[in-house]
Amino acid sequence: MSGSYIQSIRVDWDEIDGDSYLNNISAIKEMNKLDFNKNITFFVGENGTGKSTLIEAIAVAYGFNPEGGTMNYRFSTFDDVSELSSAIRMVKGYKRPKSNYFFRAESFFNVASKAEDYRDQPKEIYYARYGGKSLHEQSHGESFLAYFQSFEKEGIYIMDEPEAALSPQRQLTLFIQIAKMAKNGSQFIIATHSPILLGIPGADIFSFDQGELHKSELEETESYQVMEMFINNRDMLVNQLLQD
Repeated sequence: MSGSYIQSIRVDWDEIDGDSYLNNISAIKEMNKLDFNKNITFFVGENGTGKSTLIEAIAVAYGFNPEGGTMNYRFSTFDDVSELSSAIRMVKGYKRPKSNYFFRAESFFNVASKAEDYRDQPKEIYYARYGGKSLHEQSHGESFLAYFQSFEKEGIYIMDEPEAALSPQRQLTLFIQIAKMAKNGSQFIIATHSPILLGIPGADIFSFDQGELHKSELEETESYQVMEMFINNRDMLVNQLLQD
């Protein structure tokens, strides 16, 4: 067992309405208890399989704002919180994290705007953590990476598709950061499609494919297999895809 800030979760289905859409997400419906035994846990699976739904529910159950940010962020630009968060029963570790962040690619612009509202330091000091300029003055990928690089050690970081705006090279930069921070006491729970990030050594990978939440090896994930197939058999694959 790692020194996890979140050690395990389960879903209390008595708290979920019988006609809730959650009953139709097989991977979540069939989940009993999920243990976080490593400092890095990945959720993988095709869109619509429930990984982002579970990531959000875990984050909200832990105390994060549904749209993202640190646990001090309290704002809402839309009211669309899954009822799953109220049904999550969570076992926390005895240690409290020194830092925290819930990252959602789809709402990062809103969070970056709120970061400006919450700023309590002169610009030159506050922006130093982001490379010396506002997140809105950077490209999408630059702002993502700048925010990730402001993370502090011994923290809890829940992330939904952090690779969304990152080039493969920038994903490797994030790969290094996550690996180093996890080694030094941070915990990451990440939903991703990136075979690069999935390759971080020592991580647990849980797949939502085939309608069942199950442990997986990197090479067994669809993200890895599709990328490997394209690289190794590009000409054949392209010909098949573009046939009339």
